[in-house]
Amino acid sequence: MSAIDTETPMKALITRKLGMTSTIADDGVVQAITLLSVSEHTVLHHKTDEKDGYTAIQVGAETAKKLSKSVAGHVKSAKVMPKIIREFRINDIPEELNVGSKISADVFSVGDTVNVTGLTKGKGWAGTIRRHNFHRQRKTHGGKGDTRKPGSIGSMYPQHIFKGTRMAGQLGHEQITVRNLKIALVDMERGVIGVTGAVPGPNKGILLVKGVK
Repeated sequence: MSAIDTETPMKALITRKLGMTSTIADDGVVQAITLLSVSEHTVLHHKTDEKDGYTAIQVGAETAKKLSKSVAGHVKSAKVMPKIIREFRINDIPEELNVGSKISADVFSVGDTVNVTGLTKGKGWAGTIRRHNFHRQRKTHGGKGDTRKPGSIGSMYPQHIFKGTRMAGQLGHEQITVRNLKIALVDMERGVIGVTGAVPGPNKGILLVKGVK
């Protein structure tokens, strides 16, 4: 359960990525947008400065087939079985957002500025050429056979690998936030919103959309 800061009072949604398409504006400009599905949200729990040291609202979305006993007890007062639970930090909890109240896609309007947070696609273990765009060694005129090695990574002094040296390792599967995107579409009937540009992660991946001032 991650805590995400939102700068405006509960202008935040848990969404799933559907894919990309494009729209044509009134002036004829074609704009790429990403479509995000929005299921009905339920307020599950309040966190306060007095009890927890910070103010936040826990929100659940979608429906799980089964919950663990600890989670079921935690959300019992909201009378739902959420599949996804996320926490949004806010300055003050609005009176209308009591435990059990609902949140839908209409918290956003076309033209709102948002930040979108998600996990990038995991690409496994990768070498320096793919991960950091290193060049390989030449294959001709006396070049060595191992053309994809990163080369020397140590030093005569201080005889250890410097922290931050670009090497092979895990590529992708990291949390990325794309900032200052615009809401281009809000379709309450289909439960879909559209944001301008590209957002991280694969189709069906979970994305958090947070409004900014």
